[in-house]
Amino acid sequence: MDKGYPLGKNRAVPSAPDFSPNTDELVANNSLFVADFRDAGLALAPKRHLAIVACMDSRMDIFQMLGLAHGDAHIIRNAGGVVTDDVIRSLVVSQRLLNTQEVILIHHTNCGLQSISDDGFKKQIEDDCGIRPSWAIEAFTDPYDSVRQSMNRLGHSPFVIFKDHIRGFVYDVETGQLLEVDSDPRHVP
Repeated sequence: MDKGYPLGKNRAVPSAPDFSPNTDELVANNSLFVADFRDAGLALAPKRHLAIVACMDSRMDIFQMLGLAHGDAHIIRNAGGVVTDDVIRSLVVSQRLLNTQEVILIHHTNCGLQSISDDGFKKQIEDDCGIRPSWAIEAFTDPYDSVRQSMNRLGHSPFVIFKDHIRGFVYDVETGQLLEVDSDPRHVP
């Protein structure tokens, strides 16, 4: 294997030049966390009966952005914050087993999924690995439309039982502001 490149027949994706493994440092940090641990006894079910679906983007600290504390909400994250079958699976467990009744969707401006296409990215992966992914990348050009699509998927899922309190937002990564998205595409912010 060439240094700095992942396995794959084309080796077209260089790794970050400044990368160094973090796990040892993070595990060591855990001892500091354990020494001051105060979350023993938190209930399994979220205190606010809330589930949040958000993008995995590292610029978004969901707890800080919304003023949440540990134990307040379930946080489900993926690339784009889009509602996929696996997100629905997690929400169904959250609602049916742990009594969450409200869902907040948070996508954001300047998302990495805005700069790719499903077919183009799948082709890159196939060229590199020799196998085309069967799953959707869920790329999008407009985060507001993507939130609406995710709201629509939840609203039409037969498995999601609490649908009266589903709201969607776009987080502006430059200002920190949450902008609410109306589920009706005719009402554009």
